[in-house]
Amino acid sequence: MNVSTRRILQGSAWILLYLLLTLAPLLVLFVDQRPAGREFWRDFSVALGFCGLAMMALQFALTARFKTLKAPYGSDIVYYFHKRISIATFLLILAHPILLFVFSPDLLRLLNIFDPQTPWRARFAVTSLLALIGLVVFSVWRKKLKIEYTRWRVTHGLLATAGVALGLAHIVGVGYYVNTPLKRWLWIGYATFWVGLLLWVRIIKPFLLLRRPYVVEQVQAERGNAWSLILKPQGHPGIRHFQPGQFAWITAWDSPFADSEHPFSFSTAPHPEGKLGFTIKELGDFTARIKEMQPGQTVYVDGPFGSFSCDQHPHAQNLVFIAGGIGITPMMSMLRTLAERGDRLPLLLIYANRDWESVTFREEIEGLRTRLNLTVLHVLERPPENWQGERGYVTAALLQRVLPTDRTPNHTEIFLCGPQPMMDAVEKALVQVGVPMGDFHSERFDLV
Repeated sequence: MNVSTRRILQGSAWILLYLLLTLAPLLVLFVDQRPAGREFWRDFSVALGFCGLAMMALQFALTARFKTLKAPYGSDIVYYFHKRISIATFLLILAHPILLFVFSPDLLRLLNIFDPQTPWRARFAVTSLLALIGLVVFSVWRKKLKIEYTRWRVTHGLLATAGVALGLAHIVGVGYYVNTPLKRWLWIGYATFWVGLLLWVRIIKPFLLLRRPYVVEQVQAERGNAWSLILKPQGHPGIRHFQPGQFAWITAWDSPFADSEHPFSFSTAPHPEGKLGFTIKELGDFTARIKEMQPGQTVYVDGPFGSFSCDQHPHAQNLVFIAGGIGITPMMSMLRTLAERGDRLPLLLIYANRDWESVTFREEIEGLRTRLNLTVLHVLERPPENWQGERGYVTAALLQRVLPTDRTPNHTEIFLCGPQPMMDAVEKALVQVGVPMGDFHSERFDLV
């Protein structure tokens, strides 16, 4: 079985399992014994709430970094799905009380959680909904509200945990829909699954990372206001095997329990001694401190993750890399690995930057042309005088002119990484010039 077929089968299996777990409460609700004297609209509203809560619990699995789960799609796709399905999840849960209030306006009095007459099951429901509203608001408008990343992650986790825990407490408190052994075992299973995920993410996984530290070996300045960080394992073999182009989560100046990690692509090839290399551009509070790291400083690495790699496409006859700015890092990992392997596959690198002095790895890229069958095309927004290369941006016209002419599926694999506006524009341009959508692959790190 080839790589593509295996990924399709794995991906399909995960989708079917997700649908089954999402719809299981709905199926059990209507198939098993129903409580007497309940109107259809009330049952329907409960069904929507059940599906929403099941999806909410599954959100923890989507962000738990299980490699087998993310392998068929890539981490960025899973996180993108996580963000989009969160809105649908919230709307399903919100529809539950809205339907109740429409058909039974007298229930509006239960919104007053400070009224002594309000039962605890209603207080659980209202507080759960408030936690989910806060979760959505802080996630959708995090950047506009200028909420610092680490603080947002902690708040995000607390609100999500509160939303699910209080939702489960509401179901138990109501009791009408856990009136049979099958229904009780279903929700016991969900609760156990959810608690297990919390234990894995918050306690077990950080403890395992704590026992596998890395230390800073070197911090090297690069062009484009970037820094290359070389780490070596301390007391363990390290990550000796990963697919070039993958990424890992780094925790520095803190313990793995602090939930202050950040994702970065590997920029080096796998090393026999388990050393890892990342090249990081100063773009925020955390990245601005990379240059302050000192040799011997302890950091923690969780990885590798992602399917953005030429190794995922061994059938390709040509490889094309389109990078913008620091988006060159996963491309360098692939180029360096291919050079070490002595690969002679035709390669094209299209590298877009603001100006010539901002071209990270400029000299090394030139040197790689002697070791690989590599064509390099620099595209500068502000080129120097007498510049003979490409100007402006990566457009459909440029791609039509320089890409391999054979556009049959699986012949040419294209890898794209850079600022989000550039990636959006280049993806549209690739479609315009007739590149099959399955033949270009994007790596996005706007995960929140």
